[in-house]
Amino acid sequence: MVLLRRVIGDALRARRQGQHRTLREVSSAANVSLGYLSEIERGQKEPSSELLAAICDALGARLSELLREVSDTVALAEQMPGVLVPVADEPASVAPAAVRKATTNRGVRQVTSDGGVAVQVRQDSPLKATLRSTRVRPAERDVVCAA
Repeated sequence: MVLLRRVIGDALRARRQGQHRTLREVSSAANVSLGYLSEIERGQKEPSSELLAAICDALGARLSELLREVSDTVALAEQMPGVLVPVADEPASVAPAAVRKATTNRGVRQVTSDGGVAVQVRQDSPLKATLRSTRVRPAERDVVCAA
């Protein structure tokens, strides 16, 4: 099962690491304790909307951008068999049109949507999945889909 707090945490961590910033730098800028920010990034705590806005501001990101990225990731996860709904409960039909590519490798599935989001899903247990999402730029999108 995908937990929203884990997807939010992954998105925040990816933005922070993409800027080559430390937890200490962002926690100071957002006025949140280093330990609490770490727990948010690891998906152990759910931030309030005010705290999430402060973290986004510290990262120079819009809250709407982060939430859109999280929404895209969850939407793709909903389309993948066995991630949000057990495989036995899903009809054996053709993959939705929004999914351009799905590959499986050692329990990790990668899906790229037409919206430019690549999602890697690792099924940790029957009730736990880890999602990693990345935005794919138009030039990279063709490379990912052609692979």
